Amino acid sequence: MGLVFGRINVETTKYEVIQSTPDYEIRKYSPSVVAEITYDPSQFGGDKDGGFTVLANYIGALGKPQNTKPEKIAMTAPVITKETEDGGEKIAMTSPVVTKGGKSVVTMQFVLPSKYTNKVEEVPKPLDERVVIRKEGEKKYGVVTFGGVATEKVVAEKVEKLRKSLERDGHKVTGEFLLARYNPPWTLPPFRTNEVKIPVE
Repeated sequence: MGLVFGRINVETTKYEVIQSTPDYEIRKYSPSVVAEITYDPSQFGGDKDGGFTVLANYIGALGKPQNTKPEKIAMTAPVITKETEDGGEKIAMTSPVVTKGGKSVVTMQFVLPSKYTNKVEEVPKPLDERVVIRKEGEKKYGVVTFGGVATEKVVAEKVEKLRKSLERDGHKVTGEFLLARYNPPWTLPPFRTNEVKIPVE
């Protein structure tokens, strides 16, 4: 029942709050290892979150783990998504992701448990070649947290406000934003936790 009411009882990504303002936090995220899939949503019948099932199968959340050991890997939060257009230029990502002309490509990431951070060689190898294991270095983001459903309109408003606040306060934005969602789809909207993250210097 806890998941319906938004309780997050899995490992979450590690970070240190460097600055806190009424509008956002500046966070320094520790290095991590991610499992990610990049795809054209048409491969999943147009479902922008279609990659979730592939990643969930890899860690064994939906049955036998689809990795070489096979070893069940604990789910963590949040699930991170971003969208690029034509495989190159990054555009605003929404949830659900909305294609803005041309061909859009979605990247979805699961952050693997911290026990793998310094032991990438021990991460079970995916059986599905679409799943890529990658080490991410330390990163700094401006972050805003919000509840409810992360609709296109809500996310666009949060991103615009966050970007303006960061620039107003002298932070240099270094890339496009990510959307982080902490709860499964059956969590009641008022109890959901979402974040918009914009990389900064």
